[in-house]
Amino acid sequence: MTLIAILLSAQLQVTMPLLSLPEPGLDDSAAYRGYQTRFFKDAAGNTLQIYLDGREGRVVHLWADAENESIGFTARDGGGRPAPLRWAGPGAEVAGLRRGMRSLEYQLAADVPQLHLGWFLLGTMRVERDFQYMGRHRAAFGGAPFALPEMDRLLAALDRLEPAERRRQLALLGARDVATLRARLQPTVAARRAGAGAEWVARVVQPSFDGRDTIVLELRVDPRRVDAVRAGDSISLRARAGATVPFTVRVSTTGDPLTPLTRQEIFSPQFLAFLAAEQRAAPGSTRARMLERQVRGVELLSSREKLMAGLPTYATYFGRDMLVSALMMRSIWRDEMSEFVVASALRKLSPRGEVSHEEALGGQAVREAAAEYADLIDAYTRLGADAGRDTLLERARAVLRDMRRVRENYHMIDDEFQLPVLAARWLADPAVPARRKRAFLLDSSDGGGSRLTRLMRELGLVSRLTAAYADAPTPANLVSFPPRDSGQWSAASWRDSRVGYAGGRYAMDVNAIWVPHALESVGRILDALRGLGLPPDSLGRAMPELAPGAPLGRYARDSVALRRAVEAWRGASHHFLVSLGPAELRSRVAARLAAMPEAERAYWARLAADARADQDSLTFLAVALDAQGLPIGVANTDPATRLFLGDGEGAPARPADAADAERVRREVLRDVRLFTRLYPAGLLVDRVGPVAANDAYAPPAVWRDFDRDRYHGPRVVWGREVNLFLLGVAARVAASGGADAAYERELRDAARRVQAAVEASGFRSELWSWEFVNGRPAAVRYGSGSDVQLWSTTDLAVQYALSRMGR
Repeated sequence: MTLIAILLSAQLQVTMPLLSLPEPGLDDSAAYRGYQTRFFKDAAGNTLQIYLDGREGRVVHLWADAENESIGFTARDGGGRPAPLRWAGPGAEVAGLRRGMRSLEYQLAADVPQLHLGWFLLGTMRVERDFQYMGRHRAAFGGAPFALPEMDRLLAALDRLEPAERRRQLALLGARDVATLRARLQPTVAARRAGAGAEWVARVVQPSFDGRDTIVLELRVDPRRVDAVRAGDSISLRARAGATVPFTVRVSTTGDPLTPLTRQEIFSPQFLAFLAAEQRAAPGSTRARMLERQVRGVELLSSREKLMAGLPTYATYFGRDMLVSALMMRSIWRDEMSEFVVASALRKLSPRGEVSHEEALGGQAVREAAAEYADLIDAYTRLGADAGRDTLLERARAVLRDMRRVRENYHMIDDEFQLPVLAARWLADPAVPARRKRAFLLDSSDGGGSRLTRLMRELGLVSRLTAAYADAPTPANLVSFPPRDSGQWSAASWRDSRVGYAGGRYAMDVNAIWVPHALESVGRILDALRGLGLPPDSLGRAMPELAPGAPLGRYARDSVALRRAVEAWRGASHHFLVSLGPAELRSRVAARLAAMPEAERAYWARLAADARADQDSLTFLAVALDAQGLPIGVANTDPATRLFLGDGEGAPARPADAADAERVRREVLRDVRLFTRLYPAGLLVDRVGPVAANDAYAPPAVWRDFDRDRYHGPRVVWGREVNLFLLGVAARVAASGGADAAYERELRDAARRVQAAVEASGFRSELWSWEFVNGRPAAVRYGSGSDVQLWSTTDLAVQYALSRMGR
């Protein structure tokens, strides 16, 4: 070995994957359709996921670090088909930090005599997503390089500048000329062989656009076993004997790492004791292994800087995912985790008080900065000799100076109403010392003023958005989605597609669930501040949100006004009610079945007849209202959130008279029965789970939309909704406390039925789909579903709650 090889070998540490999917005994390998993935930790403790997509021949490495980096390539056999790659070793070798470079090395093999590797894409996972969405990974090797239009616009804008100004701006990116920047947009591919008997190495290098970081992919083969040649920007490998091509992959980056959290820092001692007891009781059992998998999943997603939404697709901060998951995990997380999540959301708050939905990091931040820069230079060019040109030019320079600044996306609205709920529950938690709450609120070390100031800004926004309906509770005053072109509405809540909300304008989950709880939480936060010696009315002079004329200022001074607003919003659910008698229900279901393929129609018709699922009346909350304020008849899983939130953790007691208690009981059973009623009348599909929506009661145009776009429709189950439902049912049983045996028995039975269907599916992931196999529905992996997802790991809280619910 050479001296360099010896030194590198000494740095390497063999590590086994923390997770591997599919896992024998836990996952149905056939349902994964040739997809395999492994998760490792690098030398800095950051997550590195590697997946092999056998259907597409794509290999992707996702580095869940501060840059959201990815490294991908496509593998094809000699006939140009996706190559069947497999792991050629049980683990990987992790290199220690060396000059800021982190590396991981592992082995792959292809059981083909000839293998071609190409379409090397090194940068950010967001670009890898777009690359695959556009189908470019399927194109012939040697085609036009994958180009981002934003970057092309930036280079064209630089070319339009006067030479002196161009040199000044290029210097901000450490580039001599525009050609240098253009070269950074594509990786360089080089191959070498050090000498007789030495390994053949292909090295793919991608510098960042600002030249400050580098991502490297190395592919190595033993020339005694494999002939290798570089052909342009692709690599060809041929087995010297037999029909197997083994090769080594090494990935490296100088990107900034995150600071990981351990399970001891995340989970409460009570939950860790529960976990240990489960593992002692049945070591190696399916249940013990699944619990351990999910705990590891939380660790893979958690760092001091943020919680990531999911791997591999969403290795970034998502406000909604973080807030809702934190609410669901409060029973098993340390209370510091709620504090941490609230701080993360407040740190990213907009000047107007909006909660960030998603962050753009690394290469995606550069991409968005490039678009902003090009717009500024376009405006600068159009102004000619006008006086405002210098200001535009300085703004453009500022963009280049800080191209990798994290950029926030504020286009969602549901997270505005989720932050107050979590903040109120943490502030009302008697287990958290008052001095710690006060210190947290007055802390301004993360910039942007004190956290208290930012929290009031957020509550002020919530109060303004909801004031019109509180004063005049008509559908037109509900919280609306923003308008889009052609009279459509931009879906801005968790079913983040127009089809998911059936084209509606007013979302039920926002208006009938989150808003009432957010306003209740405003009152609880104001009360908590008084108890901490921070009375809101005394803060009004420094905070415009608390001025007497502002809605929040009025609520701070008049608790009766806030109580009236809460009561008005509690009644908003009646706008979304859809009630169908037995005859109308059968007619609607029959019409929907008539539009299905013959085999599916026959199966569902037979099932409905056998189970008599279409014989009773049905009442449900529609997924949304249309622009006229009328309910769109899509039954859906969103009432699971309503079940989960209940009356609010630590909320003031509501009137407990018999009539009110009976109303609550009826509403709970209405929502629970929708989940357990068999599809096509309800939501439950045997051995699959409760589908995200049932469009049978909507117009035919909605059916066609869901047939084309299945993301939130009748062909998918969302793990988040399953967990919200089970947590909600467990909480309702606990709240009943044995007072109503029949009610509690029905709730327990509902939990068992839903849980049994989900367990039979073989999935506990972000979402999964189903197809007809051998004449019946069978669960299958959803194409873009996350392998490890924050929402999915909330099954840990479910298992903890169900263990305490008893039988």
